[in-house]
Amino acid sequence: MIFRAKANKALDRAEDPRETLDYSYQKQLELLQKVRRGVADVATSRKRLELQLNQLQSQSTKLEDQGRKALALGREDLAREALSRRAALQQQVTDLETQHATLQGEEEKLTLAAQRLQAKVDAFRTKKETIKATYTAAQAQTRIGEAFSGISEEMGDVGLAIQRAEDKTAQLQARAGAIDELLASGALDDPSGMHKDEIQAELDRISGGSDVELELQRMKAELAGGSSQQAIEGGTGQAQSQQQPTDTPRFDKQ
Repeated sequence: MIFRAKANKALDRAEDPRETLDYSYQKQLELLQKVRRGVADVATSRKRLELQLNQLQSQSTKLEDQGRKALALGREDLAREALSRRAALQQQVTDLETQHATLQGEEEKLTLAAQRLQAKVDAFRTKKETIKATYTAAQAQTRIGEAFSGISEEMGDVGLAIQRAEDKTAQLQARAGAIDELLASGALDDPSGMHKDEIQAELDRISGGSDVELELQRMKAELAGGSSQQAIEGGTGQAQSQQQPTDTPRFDKQ
């Protein structure tokens, strides 16, 4: 039962109604062809009987003429023989006429059945094409709806690929940020030799700030006409002269 259920499910998934309709239509055409062939065979048999009837009737007429001629010549025995043969042929003609009538009736029935079957096949063909067109339109509409809603297998695969790419990108970004923080904190050694410890980093920061302050003072001095710059230079000279120790003369004792 399980095997049959799975087989039916697989067949249902693989079945295409359009192919099934085309197959049914093909079978109906084959059946119609057989009916037409049967009508042709019956018609052939009927025609053969008609030819035999014509031959027997011709022979019967000939024997009747022969009997009359024999009587005219005074040969009653020949006339009797001719009439006896004519009676036997007449019995054959009667049998053939019965068979002919039977075949003719069968031919009419088969012809009517072929006409009815032809009408059914034509109606089925029209309905088949209508169903196929409706199924194709519904299938296309379903695929378009699945594509827009993203529930189709193809769009689902695309969505999963995008999700995996976003996850990997976020993971790489998080890893890069973590490595930068570890390098900045000194928890990891920089193999390039460019990493600085916290003390050196603080000194570089202070030195950079002093350079900015000096540059700012110089620009202010230039805007003030240079007086401030001279004062700064004078003050710097005095400070340097004060810092230099004066040489006192030394007297050697005689």
